Amino acid sequence: MSTDGRPASSREDLNALAKGGRTNILGFILRLAARIPFLFIAGRLYGADTVGRFALAVVVVELAALLGTLGLKRGLAQALASTDRPHVHVVWDGMVVAFIVSVIASAVLFAFPVIMFPSTGTTGLDRYLAVIVFAIAWSDVSLAALAYRHNVQASVTARAIVEPWTISIAAWAFYYVSTRDGLIMAYVLSMAAALVASLIPFVRSYGLPRGWSPRVRPLMQLARRNAPLAGADAIEWGTRNIDRFILGYLFPPAIVGIYYMAQQVASVPQKLKTSFDPVLGPVIARNLAAGNRAAIAAQVRQVGFWIITLQAALLLMFGIPAEGVMGMIGPQFVAGTAALCFLLAGEVVASPAAVSEVGLVYMARHRNLVVSMLLIAFQAALSFALIFLMRDMGWDVNHQAVGPAVALMLTLALGSVIKCWMLATLTGASVFSLRGGFLAAIVVAGAVGWAFTLLPPHYEWLELAAGIPAIFAAYFAVIARWAFGEEDRKLFRKLPKPEVPEAA
Repeated sequence: MSTDGRPASSREDLNALAKGGRTNILGFILRLAARIPFLFIAGRLYGADTVGRFALAVVVVELAALLGTLGLKRGLAQALASTDRPHVHVVWDGMVVAFIVSVIASAVLFAFPVIMFPSTGTTGLDRYLAVIVFAIAWSDVSLAALAYRHNVQASVTARAIVEPWTISIAAWAFYYVSTRDGLIMAYVLSMAAALVASLIPFVRSYGLPRGWSPRVRPLMQLARRNAPLAGADAIEWGTRNIDRFILGYLFPPAIVGIYYMAQQVASVPQKLKTSFDPVLGPVIARNLAAGNRAAIAAQVRQVGFWIITLQAALLLMFGIPAEGVMGMIGPQFVAGTAALCFLLAGEVVASPAAVSEVGLVYMARHRNLVVSMLLIAFQAALSFALIFLMRDMGWDVNHQAVGPAVALMLTLALGSVIKCWMLATLTGASVFSLRGGFLAAIVVAGAVGWAFTLLPPHYEWLELAAGIPAIFAAYFAVIARWAFGEEDRKLFRKLPKPEVPEAA
């Protein structure tokens, strides 16, 4: 028992979550700093048509890579927590599985590139985009293995520094080589660079497997056991990308490109949640093995509050001056302002479900999979319904394209209600809490942001340069004073080292 009255294991878990959270907040800031140049370069140099074509191809490639991991991004922590074999052998078994499946996926896409480019045909280097599937899958598995040992810094380096800065610089350089293939070449190079940045710390941490040979039966069992996890990962990914896929079949590439840019801005807060998965997953796996379900509920509730607090701040910071944010990318992208606002709101309402799902994939993976399948079907049906309804009402294509964003926000809100209830039932404790100080911070920061929108049009630059920092300052001033407790403050300060028992 620690001096604060909490069990030592519980305190160590909270310390691990807070440490990982601080690292991920740093990673978020770095990712945001690197994402802005890419958005500016892609929007200003390549234009909405080329960006839209690229966006549809990336949807397919990333789905293939996700399936190639066979759920190991989440399942590897459980496999390591419940095995007697050397961990280095288990992780390399996982790498072999990911390699085989991703190479098969690459071969299919290389042979049939029309899957990646369904509406524009294929020329030039299009089909070679498929070769990068393996790199994405291996990077994901190696980073998941490192996260099990609480090495979140490797993920920040690979995903928040190497990958985004590589694609930003390469997109600018390759523009002068090929305006058609420049984005594709930049994407391939950035994923390859991220793989190298993932493998170096992975090999340093686990080493090369000595006395190991891949076991066929355990590999097949691992793949079969992780099927529900792979399905859950694919559906969660699909929830965030099916809207782009629907737009690609109903609208020209330029509309897809505008929506994609809004997605890229909105996906920055989404990374806050996904970057916590490697930290929260191993903690939940250990507590589940120990039968401590109350601790799981407390950890989900704590991390959920951290994430929704940060995501609400980003909704206010990017959503209130949304027109200026999209205009910074390029004048033609201002049409995506409404989509950006709904997408940002969707990330906020998705937070409770996203964190609850980290527990559900370990405790009720099949039921979670069924619920996710029903939700994505609901989202797709609602997206089509809203688009066709707005067409019948005579709305222009830019307004019609907002339909999938609205459908996504409503689906995510419904998913949060259902999945929080599921996990609360399994753990016997609440997994989400809404604090009054959090709501007050939204009102105060919203009022500050609204005041900046009253500036004359020629002062729009001031709305971004001064308004966004002012929203941030007002929001966190209220949060720190009236919403944060002692455990929350651990996220923003160095923690004491674990206590060492005194010698007898």
